[in-house]
Formats: sequence, C-alpha cells, structure tokens
Amino acid sequence: MSKDIRIARFSGKAIEPYIKELARLRIQVFREFPYLYDGTYEYEEKYLQTYLNCPQSVIVIAFDGDKIVGASTAIPMQYETEEMKRPFIENGYKLEEVFYCSESVLDKNYRGLGIGVRFFEEREAHAQELGGFKHITFCCVERPVDHPRRPADHVPLDKFWNKRGYVKHPELKTTYLWKDLDDEVETPKPMTFWLKHES
Repeated sequence: MSKDIRIARFSGKAIEPYIKELARLRIQVFREFPYLYDGTYEYEEKYLQTYLNCPQSVIVIAFDGDKIVGASTAIPMQYETEEMKRPFIENGYKLEEVFYCSESVLDKNYRGLGIGVRFFEEREAHAQELGGFKHITFCCVERPVDHPRRPADHVPLDKFWNKRGYVKHPELKTTYLWKDLDDEVETPKPMTFWLKHES
C-alpha cells in the first residue's frame, strides 16, 4: 500500500465531521457497476446517521493527505435494518453474534494498493475488540451476467472474498430497494450474504 495513504477507524459520534465527504464518495462510487445507484446527499446523510448513532459501529476511512479516498462501514447486525436481519433470523442465527460489514467504497484511482484488504482487516479487528461475535458477514448485489451496463472488463470479487475467508451462503438472501441509473423508480435488488466464522 502507498505510504502516503493513512487508514483510520472512527466510531459513533467521531464519524460526524466526515459525513458530508463520505456521502459524496459513496454517491460517486456507487454509480459504478454492479450497484448503479442513483444516490442523493439527503439519503446518504440519513443512512450514515445509523453509524453515527451507534457507539459500536465503525467506519474505516482511507485518507490521501486530508482527502477521503475510501471508506468502509460495519455495525453489529442487531442495529441493522429489517431487510438485513430477516435472513439471519429465519435461518436460526442469533443477531447479537453477527457482525455486519456493510459497504466499502474506494476512489478508482486508489484501487490495487491493498486498501481493500485493510478495510477487511480493520473491520474484523473492530469486531474482535467488541467481542461476542461468531460470524462476520457482508452482502453483495446479484446482477445478471448479460446486464447491459456490465463492463467488458468487470471481474467479480469472489476470489478476493474467498481469500479473506468468506464463503457465499445462497440460503441467506434479501432484497433492497434503490433507483438504478436511468430508472424512474426504485426497484428491488437481490442480495446474497457471505460469511466468515470466527474461531
């Protein structure tokens, strides 16, 4: 990783000074495939309040100087939305034993420097410091192979996630609503969870 990149963790109210810049970066990166999310500052700032209001949350931020170039969020599953909690409840998991790594966003000019690995390491370290978790999870959107906006050079991150110890769990599925680029209304998107079991 570039020696000029600084990685730092923030929890709860310590996130507040970075909310506006995090919202900007999330909107920028989530416009790319596979999310294709047509986001708004109003929604993003409201969404990030969940992390600000939870002392057990964490946002890992990558700085280049004073500029935020990447961020990764995580929170105990019990504080997540019903859409996220439901598959785990239905499959017999105890929510207080599940730590949810929600999203990572990284400016495309800073990819391939090892920052994504650090995001996983820092979130997992935070979960271990909190203690009590048996599972660490995240979910990803499922897009058709022939999706018209899929770039020709798109490489799924499955191998990267497997290398980090995560396994896809097709039985853990949910749907989430958002508005794709070029769409007029929100539509449900299928999401599948990946799990890593803590030793």
